[in-house]
Amino acid sequence: MPADRLYLYGLLLLLGSAVAAFVALLLAPAPYGRHARRGCGPELPTRLAWGVQELPAPVVFVLVFLRGEHAAEVVPLIFLGLWQLHYLQRTFVFPLLMRTGGKGTPLATVILAFLFNCLNASLNAYAITHGVLRHDLTWLSDPRFLVGVPLLLAGWAANLHSDAILRRLRGPGETGYKIPSGGLFRFVSCPNYLGEIVEWCGWALATWTYAGALFAIFTVANLAPRALAHHRWYREQFPEYPSGRKALVPGVL
Repeated sequence: MPADRLYLYGLLLLLGSAVAAFVALLLAPAPYGRHARRGCGPELPTRLAWGVQELPAPVVFVLVFLRGEHAAEVVPLIFLGLWQLHYLQRTFVFPLLMRTGGKGTPLATVILAFLFNCLNASLNAYAITHGVLRHDLTWLSDPRFLVGVPLLLAGWAANLHSDAILRRLRGPGETGYKIPSGGLFRFVSCPNYLGEIVEWCGWALATWTYAGALFAIFTVANLAPRALAHHRWYREQFPEYPSGRKALVPGVL
């Protein structure tokens, strides 16, 4: 089957996955972390689970990227660096920093995330290194690139800073939850998710590809319902939870 047709089918699968994830996660949050529940099958230790499920994102992206006829071009190489900036940290550093409290992650959740990352990495790498060269040197002065890259970096920084605040809430050996504060937690319950959404919206703008746009849509479909679930959980668990704090978007949602 021609590669461009496979790419099209992959885009349709990614779109369908976004719709399915959004509906499913509105009905019930993914069963890990504070939303863990019984009856979800065998589990993996959370650190191992996270590394396994994220591994295709940096690895598959590089493998598909290097097979592209534009792999040596400057702008695609910049996109490669930006992608790996996020996923090398997410795959190899973030799991080591996690304070899991001994919790596991359902194997089914890990498998679904693993398959998603295989598909998503393949599509995004293919979009920027195969076919007609769209990202030549003139792209460096395109408004979409000039706005998208800073947006991506700002979202990445917000995500990392918010994760660091969450880690500091739990000391060695502690397993409970506390109300986070500081940084963007002054405004929303899930600034880590907000940062990731902003990051991949920046990627979609900077790359200006169907794959990038659908990845941003999937990110919203996946994280917005979980942010709402987190927000409800905080309010149920802590009567003193700040009343003016929103779930995901300051002052709006």
